[in-house]
Amino acid sequence: MDKKNSLEKIAYELTNSSTAQLLIYKHPLNHPLPDREVLYKIIQHLRQCLFPGFFGESPFHISWKSKIENLLDSTVELLAEQIYRGLCLECSDLNYSSCKQCLTESKNLAYSFIDTLPQIQEMLSKDVDAIYKGDPASKSTREVILCYPGILAITNYRIAHELYKLHIPVIPRMITEFAHSETGIDIHPGAKIGEYFAIDHGTGIVIGETCEIGNHVKIYQGVTLGAKSFPLDDQGNPIKGILRHPIVEDHVIIYAEATILGRVRIGHHSIIGANQWITSDVPPYTKLTIHL
Repeated sequence: MDKKNSLEKIAYELTNSSTAQLLIYKHPLNHPLPDREVLYKIIQHLRQCLFPGFFGESPFHISWKSKIENLLDSTVELLAEQIYRGLCLECSDLNYSSCKQCLTESKNLAYSFIDTLPQIQEMLSKDVDAIYKGDPASKSTREVILCYPGILAITNYRIAHELYKLHIPVIPRMITEFAHSETGIDIHPGAKIGEYFAIDHGTGIVIGETCEIGNHVKIYQGVTLGAKSFPLDDQGNPIKGILRHPIVEDHVIIYAEATILGRVRIGHHSIIGANQWITSDVPPYTKLTIHL
C-alpha cells in the first residue's frame, strides 16, 4: 500500500469506526465549539480590567476609565459569542427559533457577568492582601499581583465562579483549566471560597466542585480537598451533583501535601500539618501535626 492510500485508510478509521463515532463532535446545525484562544484572550482582557496598569499597556491619550470601558466593550461581545457556543454544545432543542433565544440569552448572560466585576475586584484585593501578609518573602502587593501563581489561579477561579453561578456550561471549567495548566493549581469553578484566601507556592493543589472554604484560609502546595468515594446509581453510573467535598471553616491553615477527603468539616482556627490524611471532622482550634 502506498503512503497516500495508507493515509486515506487511517483517516477513514479515525472518522468512521465505532470508536470514532463516540468521540467525534457533530453539531446538527454546524455550530462551532468554544474557542480556547478567544477565551484566553478574554481572560487577559479581564485581568487588565481587574488590575489596571499591571497587565497590558497603560493609556497615554485617554483616561483609565476610557481604556477599561473600551476593553469591556470588546470583551462582552467576545464573551457573548463564547457563551452562545457553550449553550449550543449542550442544547438538545434543534430548531432555529431556540437558537435565537440562546443568542439573546448569551448576550444577557455576558452583561450579567460584567456587572459582577467590581465585586470580583474587591475579593481579589483581599486575596492579594492575604497572600502578601502571609508570606515574609513577598516584598509588596505589586509583586504578588505580577509574580505569584496563587493569585493567577484565584483570579481565574473568581471569574469562572461567577460564570458558573450563572449556569453557563463549559466556559467556567475551561477558564479554571487555563490556570491549572499554567500553575498546577486545580480549583473547580463550583467551589465556594470566601474572603482573604491565600495560596502559598500552590503547585499540586486540588479543590473539588462542592468544596466550601471560609474566610482567612491559607493553603500550601500539594493540598487535596477531594471526594472520598463516588456513589453509583442503579445502572452503575456515578451520581452527579451530590455534596462530596470538605467544608473548611474560617482561619484555617492547611500545610503541604495534606489530603482531606469527603464531606468532612475542618473547624475554624485549626491547623492541619503537612502530610495529614483526614476523612473525618476536625473540631475548631485543633492542631494536627506529625512530630519526628
